[in-house]
Amino acid sequence: MLNRGWTYREQVDRSGAGLTLLAYYSQRYPHSSLEEWQGRIVAGQVLLDDHLAATDAILHLGQRLIYHRLPWEEPEVPLSFEVLHEDSDLLIVVKPSGLPVLPGGGFLEHTLLRQLQRQYPQDTPVPIHRLGRGTSGLMLMARSPLAKAHLSQQMRERQIQKVYRALVGSGFPDRLRLTDAIGKIPHPILGYIYGATPNGLFAQSECRVLRRNGDSTLLEVTILTGRPHQIRIHLAAAGYPLLNDPLYGIGGIPIYQPEIGQVPVPGDCGYCLHAYQLGFTHPRTGEVMSVTCPPPDLLKP
Repeated sequence: MLNRGWTYREQVDRSGAGLTLLAYYSQRYPHSSLEEWQGRIVAGQVLLDDHLAATDAILHLGQRLIYHRLPWEEPEVPLSFEVLHEDSDLLIVVKPSGLPVLPGGGFLEHTLLRQLQRQYPQDTPVPIHRLGRGTSGLMLMARSPLAKAHLSQQMRERQIQKVYRALVGSGFPDRLRLTDAIGKIPHPILGYIYGATPNGLFAQSECRVLRRNGDSTLLEVTILTGRPHQIRIHLAAAGYPLLNDPLYGIGGIPIYQPEIGQVPVPGDCGYCLHAYQLGFTHPRTGEVMSVTCPPPDLLKP
């Protein structure tokens, strides 16, 4: 079944001023070819200041761009989720592996946010943090302005405890603290993704071994910061990438094999990572809350 399509809106910034309309889209969004962008502009899917424009139109700072993406068929994903806690201020759900949290890439309707909008049409819960598409487990949502402000402040001040279960290869030390900086690095399709880089932001993860079993090691990982894909990047940077992670290899940077047509993206699944425990202070009552979610069998001690 096709979705309803999507409209992307943006303004021309300094780096885009002076480019042609075609050059702007093909350079900024290389997930589509030059010919594909040309076809969309010619077909009238792209508007410049609310009007049709030629591919060679020169862009100026501050002009409005609108791209109407036609309806498309989204990949099948698990759409159901479990609610562990619900009150007037917050919601705690269990996200299944494979379900994206927010729209992006090839996903629009098949996201956790869209399922929440259907179930809670009057006051759709707002995610306080995110989980990667392949990550399962606990997600904390705000249902009131008070909760959103209070929980967001707890996130900024690192007062929300987040504990994960992760599966890596053999040889991992009993305990390990990881502090590699995480920031944007180039990606041939998406433009950029996050990875280990000296120019990134501080990040800290605390790891301890729960079980060793032949070629695999089960870890408990507590993250004290919330950088994108932090656990995947940190463990890979330490030389122990998540088992079957299609994206991050040793060094905490992406694995590319364009010569055989393999350019993975962050939403690719296969790795084993589970958000096991959340600890926080309830924004209205002040109660200290701790919630756990049983992991899948592969991530049980």
